[in-house]
Amino acid sequence: MKTGFLSGAALAFTILLHPITASADMTAAKAFLDTEISDLSTLNRADQEAEMQWFIDAAAPFAGMEIHVVSETLTTHQYEAQTLAPAFSKITGIKVIHDVIGEGDVVEKIQTQMQTGQNIFDAYINDSDLIGTHWRYDNVRNLTDWMAGDGKAVTNPMLDLKDFIGTSFTTAPNGKLYQLPDQQFANLYWFRYDWFTDPEFKAAFKEQYGYELGVPVNWSAYEDIAKFFTVKTIDGRKIYGNMDYGKKDPSLGWRFTDAWLSMAGNGDKGIPNGKPVDEWGIRVDEDDRPIGSCVARGGDTNGPAAIYAVTKYVDWLKNYAPPAAQGMTFGEAGPVPAQGAIAQQAFWYTAFTADMVKPGLPVVNEDGSPKWRMAPSPHGAYWHDGMKLGYQDAGSWTLLKSTPLKRAQAAWLYAQFVTSKTVDVKKSHVGLTFIRQSTIMDQSFSKRAPALGGLVEFYRSSARVQWTPTGTNVPDYPKLAQLWWQNIGDASSGAKTVQAAMDSLCAAQEKVMKRIERAKVQGDIGPKLAAEHDLKWWNAYAVEHGSLAPQLKLDNEKPKPQTIDYDTLIASWELP
Repeated sequence: MKTGFLSGAALAFTILLHPITASADMTAAKAFLDTEISDLSTLNRADQEAEMQWFIDAAAPFAGMEIHVVSETLTTHQYEAQTLAPAFSKITGIKVIHDVIGEGDVVEKIQTQMQTGQNIFDAYINDSDLIGTHWRYDNVRNLTDWMAGDGKAVTNPMLDLKDFIGTSFTTAPNGKLYQLPDQQFANLYWFRYDWFTDPEFKAAFKEQYGYELGVPVNWSAYEDIAKFFTVKTIDGRKIYGNMDYGKKDPSLGWRFTDAWLSMAGNGDKGIPNGKPVDEWGIRVDEDDRPIGSCVARGGDTNGPAAIYAVTKYVDWLKNYAPPAAQGMTFGEAGPVPAQGAIAQQAFWYTAFTADMVKPGLPVVNEDGSPKWRMAPSPHGAYWHDGMKLGYQDAGSWTLLKSTPLKRAQAAWLYAQFVTSKTVDVKKSHVGLTFIRQSTIMDQSFSKRAPALGGLVEFYRSSARVQWTPTGTNVPDYPKLAQLWWQNIGDASSGAKTVQAAMDSLCAAQEKVMKRIERAKVQGDIGPKLAAEHDLKWWNAYAVEHGSLAPQLKLDNEKPKPQTIDYDTLIASWELP
């Protein structure tokens, strides 16, 4: 997900460290463990010290070196830059300058380095959404070969890759790992638990709609609940049954590339991404070569499911959200639910959790417990079991081939330090962006879970595997992602019909893919556009080959609404 949103606007600052002395050793490590980690680790003290000793020994050849790394503006990364980077420097003797900038700026920097070969940063925490880009352009060191080769001597034997919950997102079709997850968060359903469990509201809803007020399983129920609350006044305040944003702005693009279409049922079955058609509506062939985005080439970006998805967004924004939301960006809309007048939101990022539980907020009880909860997102009329159900951001460490070997090795040490078992529990308590299964299951989070509105329960459940980042069908994320906000913005503003906007979007995506194909810059894994046929032809082709997309238009796009009691839902979740 393209963030930089927690500070509202792009923010840039550099953490300059104290001068490194020659005494970088276990004394510094023990001081760090005493003051910062304490018992917030899945490792016992002896294992923590053993891991720190490995970092000290592995870093010896790089002592006195200064390295530069960069990440987007998130609480997790600010903690790394302000606390973990100075600690690493004192422990290892490697001076780290960790820049924290807007996510768009991170993409721009990594794109510039890939295009020019100039080493701007020694490592990037870069969204796994670029996995298809990295794999196809081959500008990134794949970590599988790196850890067995040039990076072997600086790869932590206690790294435990199997403990990371997001490596499927950062693995290419060739089976190689290209990025190491550093932080993850999902977009889920958010709702006012206190209102949904209020006996008067429950009785009134059932009388009006004939079923129980609860967590909506499908978009039909979400729409009913939105209508129900939008006409209400609670404690003297006008209430709205939906929250979103609609300004024609780059943030509107990730509102949709972050899996809104898949929530509606766009694309094919498949975890972490649909194959052969993904949640962007891009189809690949049996060799994973992108062959189209428009329905005419077997894609689904402008198919019935996509049109339904965007139409519902537009209708709900206009009818059930605060009027000002239509002119808001992501950063402006983000804080609104915490102000206490929103009943539910279908598209809400868990990165806002820490800001949503601050004492004194209208959505927080006097005892500090939340009045709200988060739950799995409802799905649209075209959705089928086996499809992904939402988006999960996975900011991940990325090493470019243009970075000199020794600098990449030193940066890899730092990347492993900030994701290590020694520090991960504490870091996760600060940022609430889980990357390790062991951390999720740590007793400290069992204790904290009631204050986090369902976040821990979600990440401990088997449901979380249906929330995934952009996959490998997207051949050039930076070039294609910018097309979305421009075209979706036309639909949101009413400048174009939804169909016309999505027709324009898929055509623009195919234009970029055609340029890549002609330039042959991605070799035999780059785009190779297919011949054109109509929707019925491609749907028949999909059925014949055991897939779904593109689906034909449904006669009924509002099936029977379904809800589930939140507490029953939580009790039913099973651990993976």
